[in-house]
Amino acid sequence: MTVYIDPPNWPGHGRMWSHLISDVSYDELHAFAARLGAPPRAFDGDHYDIPSDSYAEAVRLGAVEVGSKTLVHHLRTAGLRRPKRRRPQAP
Repeated sequence: MTVYIDPPNWPGHGRMWSHLISDVSYDELHAFAARLGAPPRAFDGDHYDIPSDSYAEAVRLGAVEVGSKTLVHHLRTAGLRRPKRRRPQAP
């Protein structure tokens, strides 16, 4: 039972972001995110978007630092990867 975090390499909303995942269950992920203080709105289907200023705290709480490709590998291997939501195409 491990929670993983990738480096804050993802830009958005004027900040840099990491992804936080579990290799066991969404329950484990939600519990860890709550301890970290991540709001429920940060959950994006199969991961939490974590701002760069929370990265060190996530690691201090026990998240294992991995690269983005390794993070996705763990998510898929655990069977927790959800496909991206498809957005309706403009007519």
